Amino acid sequence: MTAEGMIQVINTEVDNIEELPDGSVIQHGKYNDRIYLIKRGSGSSSELVIALKNLSHDKGYSKIFAKVKLVDLQEFIDHGFVIEAFIPKYFAGGEDLFMVCFYSGIERLIDTKHEDQDLIVTLAQSKVNSQNNSNKKSDNRSGINFRKCNPKDIPLMVSIYKSVFPTYPFPINESDYLLKTMKNNVDYYCAEDGGKIVALSSSEIDYSSKSSEMTDFATLPIYRGAGLARQLLNMMEKETAKKNIKTFYTIARAKSAGMNIIFAGNGYRYGGRLKNNTNISGQIESMNVWYKTVGLI
Repeated sequence: MTAEGMIQVINTEVDNIEELPDGSVIQHGKYNDRIYLIKRGSGSSSELVIALKNLSHDKGYSKIFAKVKLVDLQEFIDHGFVIEAFIPKYFAGGEDLFMVCFYSGIERLIDTKHEDQDLIVTLAQSKVNSQNNSNKKSDNRSGINFRKCNPKDIPLMVSIYKSVFPTYPFPINESDYLLKTMKNNVDYYCAEDGGKIVALSSSEIDYSSKSSEMTDFATLPIYRGAGLARQLLNMMEKETAKKNIKTFYTIARAKSAGMNIIFAGNGYRYGGRLKNNTNISGQIESMNVWYKTVGLI
């Protein structure tokens, strides 16, 4: 999950989100042990890269992760960044997005589980556009209602996120964060059984690029396997498309076969892997990028 549109400094128990002098939005801290360039500002690319590397050096971070356009790509590569993922026509259905990374040491660069993660991608890709073949009984579990969340849901949302994720890259287990993002650019959705929320997800919209990250999926253990995440994704796509959004994408845990299969099954294409990128469920994990662009599917 990102935090586009939130330009003020946000201090949490996780990492800080702040705006640089050129308008760039970053997240950084020891929790994820990285800098994440969420959104590019208006300054020169050379000054931005230098500022990011200086901050990383001063804080002792082991990784910088940046989302950049083609016009900025060479500057980042010249400073030691490597391309780890790619989303075509990300920006308003036109310009491509490159996800580039810089590592300050070899330890974080090495992913010892890449072979198992490659097998999961292969398995997921074999399920492309297979959502119509999913278990109909599971996908239509009696009594389940799907809807958009509202501020009254936040206490239960916090409880669910805390129970599902021991750690998470953004503070979705904090009421203030959920309320702030809900009022800005994030649409949260839920599945409820008998009026009780049992699964959650979110569509985090960046109106400037006409893109949305499909993220924050969490399902209570006894409801897993019932197709709730897939139905939440379907609802988010339908509702988000009404807002003239051109690109849907996700950054999914590379070791989670279930979530990778869900996105591939819904027509998403594999865009690459971010190595040892995110503090989630108690450890730093690699993340797979999947995307769906209107007009390319």
